Amino acid sequence: MEKENQKLQASENDLLNKRLKLDYEEITPCLKEVTAVWEKMLSTPGRSKIKFDMEKMHSAVGQGVPRHHRGEIWKFLAEQFHLKRQLPSKQPKDTPYKELLKQLTSQQHAILIDLGRTFPTHPYFSAQLGAGQLSLYNILKAYSLLDQEVGYCQGLSFVAGILLLHMGEEEAFHMLKFLMFDRGLRKQYRPDMIILQIQMYQLSRLLHDYHRDLYNHLEEHEIGPSLYAAPWFLTVFASQFPLGFVARVFDMIFLQGTEVIFKVALSLLGSHKPLILQHENLETIVDFIKNTLPNLGLVQMEKTINQVFEMDISKQLQAYEVEYHVLQEELIDSSPLSDNQRMDRLEKTNSSLRKQNLDLLEQLQVANGRIQSLEATVEKLLTSESKLKQAALALELERSALLQTVEELQRRTAELGSPQPDLTLPQPTGD
Repeated sequence: MEKENQKLQASENDLLNKRLKLDYEEITPCLKEVTAVWEKMLSTPGRSKIKFDMEKMHSAVGQGVPRHHRGEIWKFLAEQFHLKRQLPSKQPKDTPYKELLKQLTSQQHAILIDLGRTFPTHPYFSAQLGAGQLSLYNILKAYSLLDQEVGYCQGLSFVAGILLLHMGEEEAFHMLKFLMFDRGLRKQYRPDMIILQIQMYQLSRLLHDYHRDLYNHLEEHEIGPSLYAAPWFLTVFASQFPLGFVARVFDMIFLQGTEVIFKVALSLLGSHKPLILQHENLETIVDFIKNTLPNLGLVQMEKTINQVFEMDISKQLQAYEVEYHVLQEELIDSSPLSDNQRMDRLEKTNSSLRKQNLDLLEQLQVANGRIQSLEATVEKLLTSESKLKQAALALELERSALLQTVEELQRRTAELGSPQPDLTLPQPTGD
């Protein structure tokens, strides 16, 4: 009886904990029909091995994700990504989570300092070293040990925190690994921060393409994206925007990848353009974008999310990344550097390009292996088809010969005047 009471108590605690974690306002209320679609997909037998229709999933995410199923849906979208991905994941050696928790990290101090700054007003995280902060610490510690190049970087606690609000601690750790390695979030946290610089350049070029008047206004006041958008990228909007909005951004990242961050940033700036253009100096513009824009209401937020579903900027992002590297090389050539400095920079660039080439070569080898395997399969099928055709031809010839024999026997029987035996061959069936 006591055990049953303990189980009941634990179940009630889990329910209260879940309610506490999901204490945020939805920006796309999920209709019952949409929830039913999700529940049907999630409860499909053998789900982890079935490739679901991409358009169906895209449509379902667009119509909304039920808050109480959100964590499970993120795991489902991660499963689907792995099923559809041709190339193997480049994750580090998979040390079990419990093993990582037993080790010590050199990043402990930095992680502990950031715990109190991560969602300080959310009831799950607000208690100093309460259940929420301890779980968050565990995830960040484990990740810093798993990925020693990145270790711990400011901003990561917000990403881990959002995951932790929607699932258990160990599941959140695995989904953090998925976002970092499989969805490409990791590159912006690497110590040199070069990728973050490239992202700021790409965002600036996108603004130039889509909202020229806003781009000119910001340029006139010498406001580059790094003044306001760096935290958007490093915390995936979680440090400044309402949780309901951030959860929707995460829905889309699990579905489409980190390109979503650019699309959300571009849409936010574009849809608030008239208000930004009203401000006429650096301080008020930056203050508006950083502090006022994130709190302009759910209707505006939902409009932003809907716009993001219609955008495709992948080709522009690739082009602007190449453009950034070319411009950097031109700067190196034109700047008054010593030979040693120039050599240093060239070596770094060459090293980076070599790494990119090795990555591409690896991808190419995997693709070639797959092509060879498919070609071998096709060859086997063609050989099998040829043998079956020969067998069918031989059977057809045998049947013709048997028919001739039957006709001959019938003719002879008729000549002898005796009753004809039924020597009709059975008709071939369709099998």
